[in-house]
Amino acid sequence: MRILVADPLADAGVAALAAEHDVDVQTGLSKEELLGIAGAYHGIVVRSQTTIDADVIAAARQLRVVARAGVGLDNVDVDAATKSGVIVCNAPQSNIISAAEHTVALILALARNIPQAHSALTDGRWERKQWTGTELHDKTLGVLGLGRIGTLVAQRCHALGMRLLAYDPFVAPERAARLGVELVPTVDEVLARGDVVTIHLPKTPETLGLIDAERLKLMKPTARLINVARGGIVVEEDLAEALRAGVIAGAAVDVFAAEPATASPLFGLPNAIVTPHLGASTEEAQDKAGTQVADFVNLALRGEFVPSAVNVQGGPIDDRLKPYLPLGEELGRLLTALASMGLSGEVTVEYLGDIAEADGRTLGLSVLKGLLSTVCSEPVTFVNAPLLAEERGLNVREISDPHSEDYVSVLRVTGMGRDGRPIRVAGTVLPGDRERLIEVWNTPVDVEPTKHMAFFRYEDRPGIIGAVGTGFGEAGVNIAAAQVGRSGVGGEAIMALSLDSAVPDEVLNDIVARIGATEGRSIVLV
Repeated sequence: MRILVADPLADAGVAALAAEHDVDVQTGLSKEELLGIAGAYHGIVVRSQTTIDADVIAAARQLRVVARAGVGLDNVDVDAATKSGVIVCNAPQSNIISAAEHTVALILALARNIPQAHSALTDGRWERKQWTGTELHDKTLGVLGLGRIGTLVAQRCHALGMRLLAYDPFVAPERAARLGVELVPTVDEVLARGDVVTIHLPKTPETLGLIDAERLKLMKPTARLINVARGGIVVEEDLAEALRAGVIAGAAVDVFAAEPATASPLFGLPNAIVTPHLGASTEEAQDKAGTQVADFVNLALRGEFVPSAVNVQGGPIDDRLKPYLPLGEELGRLLTALASMGLSGEVTVEYLGDIAEADGRTLGLSVLKGLLSTVCSEPVTFVNAPLLAEERGLNVREISDPHSEDYVSVLRVTGMGRDGRPIRVAGTVLPGDRERLIEVWNTPVDVEPTKHMAFFRYEDRPGIIGAVGTGFGEAGVNIAAAQVGRSGVGGEAIMALSLDSAVPDEVLNDIVARIGATEGRSIVLV
């Protein structure tokens, strides 16, 4: 079979492909050139330069697999590939060691002012006093996101004698304890207690702009911030101002909101170290990306199971379950949003009614995919979701019961919060594939899931609906639908709202204060 390598790939990767197939390496193709030749190939391999969109997939009539020699898949139209029966895969673990080591290198360089001292000395200045550093031994490392890379960084810094502190609501406390890491319930606590804070979170609507001016003020004036995760999680203008004003002592940044970055407010600051997205830029990482993706392409073209495939759904799916797959993912995302303090380690997925008679394993995977998609720094798929859950100490228990009182079928997901209280959400699909949320925060509701939603938990009393409507109205956020559920008159009530746009944090916090809510959440659900 024929394979097109459309972006630069390590020689080892090209050789592994050529051992089984005819390989053409043609890099720097324009879209028109790619469209003209795509029909001749059974596989296409890219990195980040070439975009494989719906037009290319339509033109590549023999295409069986698209492979990205790296982690992200922003330049591949996965939905279009899935509709055409094309496997999409990547190399999700190729750069984790390199990214972790680059993080540690920046931590050490920042602590000892190595780039600044080097620059001064090569300019002819002997400045020993000006560039006095700090020891890392007995300091506290705060890790935001204890996934694969965050864990590797923690392990390496533990060897330097650092105390370990982390925020990751979807790592089981038992797993963190085995790593010697103290889990804390909020980002703010990590920022307040960390001497060095390193970010290893995915870039999502929830994490975009997460570290802003207000959060930087929570940090110690002697603290240092590291970002080798994703650009945009840290507001660069706010970080630059914090460095200029001495709010924090230093920062090291490898990723930027817009790349390639040839200008940034961080450039030129004496207490900032910047690198041009070098986290995966080692010979070993490039070789791993090339050889791993070559192995996966070869598997795909042989018709075998591809471990890194992002659009494999576990084989044939019962027609009764197909409408519930999007709902399952939405319920997983909703549970993540409502479990603000994190989960204790077990999630129960219940299949009630008609769907209980089908093999629900794929449906369970859709729940797990939604549960983890906003907390993992790599794409979560039907293939890797169980492994990612296992790495975080999350156990999924499935229960089937053919009895359902009010609906033909119900999908219910329950997680145990860190406070020991269960958090339960449920939904159903009505005729015409109309999805409904029928339980939120353990309370019956009846609302259609939409992209932007908000949820409030409060004591039932008059005037709440009006206050919420006024708050959103003043902020220019339109309410498409609202529904209130409660356990009894005067007891706890839940308000679920479908909105036409996202809710800024300050608006949500204002409404929580107005109505005296015990909790308020906004979420990008679908």
